[in-house]
Amino acid sequence: MSKGIVAALACFILFVLPTHAQYYYYNNKYYDNPVVFELGVSTGVMNSFTDLGGKKGIGKPFVKDLRWKTAHQSFGIYGAVNFHDAIFVRLEATFGQVSGADSILKNVAPSTFGRYERNLSFKSPIQEAQLAVEVHPLFFKTNYDREPPRLSPYVVAGVGNFSFDPQAKLNGQWYSLQPLHLEGQGFAEYPDSKEYKLNQFNILAGTGLKYEISPAFNARLEFVHRFLFTDYLDDVSRDYIDPTLFDHYLPTNLAAIAKQLYNRRGELNPSDAAPHDSQRGNPKNNDSYFTVQLKIGMTLGRQKR
Repeated sequence: MSKGIVAALACFILFVLPTHAQYYYYNNKYYDNPVVFELGVSTGVMNSFTDLGGKKGIGKPFVKDLRWKTAHQSFGIYGAVNFHDAIFVRLEATFGQVSGADSILKNVAPSTFGRYERNLSFKSPIQEAQLAVEVHPLFFKTNYDREPPRLSPYVVAGVGNFSFDPQAKLNGQWYSLQPLHLEGQGFAEYPDSKEYKLNQFNILAGTGLKYEISPAFNARLEFVHRFLFTDYLDDVSRDYIDPTLFDHYLPTNLAAIAKQLYNRRGELNPSDAAPHDSQRGNPKNNDSYFTVQLKIGMTLGRQKR
């Protein structure tokens, strides 16, 4: 988890703690503080937008290429600082998996401009730490002589630090793809193909709906999208390379695996061999992933009258 994120949350808590003793009414049974705290858990699904899979036609950005068939379970834990129920600053850890496969395009293969024939696939675990701010507009003009609204729409935005590890299956075994340099990342012959790190920052934005179950518990339904600074979530971005270079740059065992995984067109059609430097992915659009989650939170700091 990023030390900068933890430090930022700690500074915020220290800044707001001096106001903790100022009370106002939450409802006719509870006092509230200007600042209270929340701990919670979440579960839902995680999905991604990458070069692999998608819908018929040429690859399209965002929801136009969304396939729910590739969604996987996600879960998380979070802690938040709640200021007057209007602004929440939360630190959250989220865990899940993303995947994609060109084989999902089989039924629409004639329309996919060679994406189905490319025959690539991947999966990757995701571990993420995020610092985010929730804004609840209905609470900016709350009349404290009345009970607050139980249902509150909100927007959320922040930054995250996530790790990933794209893998592909070959002969029943999963192999991590980043060490194989399948698109010549870092090879002198391909100066535009840069090596990528498996731990990176992202930008997140989304929306949600919060429901107050009781003074102590609440539930949220939330959609959050992550904008990435990499096109290698699936290890596919640019062009096919000269496979003889694997022997020059990789150990013998890894070179043998790389030659089988960089181009898998022949598994569908043995006579189909992609020429060097032909398109393998689309570097114009970075990959991304998102979650749809149900969150259950427990509020700490409200007191009975």
